[in-house]
Amino acid sequence: MNSEDFRSSVLRPRQCRSRGLARRARRAAALAAVLGVALAGCGGHGKDARQGPGDAAAQPSGAGGNGTRVLWVGDSIAGAEAPALGAALKAGGVEFKDTSSDGGGTVVDGGDGITGKISADTWKQLAANIGSFKPTVIAYQVTTYDWGPQDKQRAAYEKLARTAQDAGAKLVLVTAPPIKIDDFYKKYEPQMRTAPEAAREAAENSAGAAVFLDSSQLWGTDAAAKKAQRSSDGIHNCQQGAAAFAKWLSEQLGREAGFTPAPVDAWAKGAWTGDGRYGTLKCGA
Repeated sequence: MNSEDFRSSVLRPRQCRSRGLARRARRAAALAAVLGVALAGCGGHGKDARQGPGDAAAQPSGAGGNGTRVLWVGDSIAGAEAPALGAALKAGGVEFKDTSSDGGGTVVDGGDGITGKISADTWKQLAANIGSFKPTVIAYQVTTYDWGPQDKQRAAYEKLARTAQDAGAKLVLVTAPPIKIDDFYKKYEPQMRTAPEAAREAAENSAGAAVFLDSSQLWGTDAAAKKAQRSSDGIHNCQQGAAAFAKWLSEQLGREAGFTPAPVDAWAKGAWTGDGRYGTLKCGA
């Protein structure tokens, strides 16, 4: 089975919508993004809320990205977060490229045929994107395909840290949100649970080449909880969840890369809210 066949086999087909319903969904999605503006405090949790009350507002949209170029790597969960994240970063003058992959994206070869093929594709694409995009930050969200023993997970993340360092970039390892463990993931759940700790260890062993960010401070650890903001499939997020994540991660990246994130109202009501993937996820209907 090739990579594309595999990705097609794990993606869940959904019914297409009429044009009228799509238009209503987009309007509802825009409303969801407006509500997302009210999330202005959702990224501030204790010690991470270091930005002063007037700092974000003082940063004009599209200015002062400090030359930061963020390459976003992950699976389809990262893909559902990407429209808002890209809008937030670009509004702050940061260059952004989404290289997330539906049904893939992992850098971990867990020793099975599936992850062997997917990880080979990811490493190949990563090398190409490093050469063409020249990122200063490689942000990798731990994927739901990072299977294998913990030592293999850690070794893959350590390799990713060295790859980033050799490219003159900083590696940011971000944990995935909690997801519903369906029949497909049930077999791999124990391995999925060890991946965050392996990522943390890799960052600690990197001598500063990588940092580890625990997104549970945003999402929590229960996929069924309101805080997790999962879509109806229990795995991906809709627009409001994407907006919350974009605010949180852009603040984290700003501290790491030295730029000031754009204020939420500079990007939360943008065209990204009508991205087609949210219609596929039945968001805003």
